[in-house]
Amino acid sequence: SMTVLYEEVAAPTFSRRVRVLGTENAFKIGPWIREVEAQGHRVIRCNIGEPDFDLPAHIADEVKRRIDVGETHYTDPQGIEPLRIAIAKTAGEKRGIRITPDRVVVFPGAKPPIGFAQEVYCDPGDQVIYPSPGFPIYESFTRYVEAVPMPLHLYEERGFSCGAEEIGALLTPRTRLLYLNFPSNPTGGVASREQLKAIANRIRWEAPHDMRIYSDEVYEDILFDGARHESIASIPGMESRTIIAGGVSKSYAWTGGRVGWAIFPTADEAAMFRTMNINYFSCVPAYNQWGAKVALESPESAISIARMNAEFQRRRDFVVRALNEIPGITCTTPRGAFYVFPNIAGACRNIDALDSTQFQRFLLYRYHVATLDRRSFGVIGSEGQHYLRVSIATSFADLEQAVARIAAAAQDRAGFRSFLEQEKRS
Repeated sequence: SMTVLYEEVAAPTFSRRVRVLGTENAFKIGPWIREVEAQGHRVIRCNIGEPDFDLPAHIADEVKRRIDVGETHYTDPQGIEPLRIAIAKTAGEKRGIRITPDRVVVFPGAKPPIGFAQEVYCDPGDQVIYPSPGFPIYESFTRYVEAVPMPLHLYEERGFSCGAEEIGALLTPRTRLLYLNFPSNPTGGVASREQLKAIANRIRWEAPHDMRIYSDEVYEDILFDGARHESIASIPGMESRTIIAGGVSKSYAWTGGRVGWAIFPTADEAAMFRTMNINYFSCVPAYNQWGAKVALESPESAISIARMNAEFQRRRDFVVRALNEIPGITCTTPRGAFYVFPNIAGACRNIDALDSTQFQRFLLYRYHVATLDRRSFGVIGSEGQHYLRVSIATSFADLEQAVARIAAAAQDRAGFRSFLEQEKRS
């Protein structure tokens, strides 16, 4: 008989660099959801930042047409010129500034430039200021590039707003990047022109002259209650320091299209990011870029955005009101993006949960609602802050059900105790 020799596969040695790289929990909890679904339960997904609308037909038609005419080959790593011209024109007009297409770079979504900015501008030991709670990828890259993370903590009692004072307190001669994100994920905060003027003033006097402001404006079109989108790049003296990032994922419910962009202060900086694209992924599919051009220029886009926002606002009004009726939960009213960010400190106390992470797991495994905990939006210094992010980018009927389940979970002390026992055993 033959002897089969089984060779043991050696465990890989991962670099120190990747061992400190964070993640985005909206995607990370996917396997947990599948685990619950495998037991036969339907999970209400309030975890992911993705509009539950279809790509508007006028954009989809253009993508199909471009595939049919053969726009399926390599293209300029900086982005096709017609799209860069459209971005420069529409973004410039909206913000009252003059942008040339040579300062625009197109990426596969608005996410790559977040990490690229830290690779391009930061040497080890340089400092990066970013909002916390904020989009997790700002923090996740800092240690990867050996930069020093400087979380800018946002507090509910100040409307999750970041002011000039708080930013000023973190600025040092080693600050290389300051991330701002309005409308904000996860809090839904919208900046006023006065607030941005005060921040600009502080930066003008105290920030290193070569520090870059990374203004993440990917939610610029998702606004409620007549709120207006203001960009710090519109404040006199700030355009020469600001990177404006945007994309098609949120405005056009086109998360799978992977078209994002950044507008840089100089053409030299844009050229450096073009080189990053060449090193990482060559280019973005031309047919999707042509679709993005139509999205930006077609008058039909404003109609589809308005329709989507009206539905988001209807859901927001319902969810905020319903959450505030639950004992132990309070919830502020977001003015932009499509999330609500309730404070669940009282609910955690009611059922003896240590923090929002335990509550989030209980809610998923026992009540089958997927949400994200506070730590998903910046780990450093998040202890003792008890919040959940609930995405309202899911149907009204599902949200009604989700809120009812959250209300039940927030009072289910016995259920939580048995859940903890079960967790211990497994």
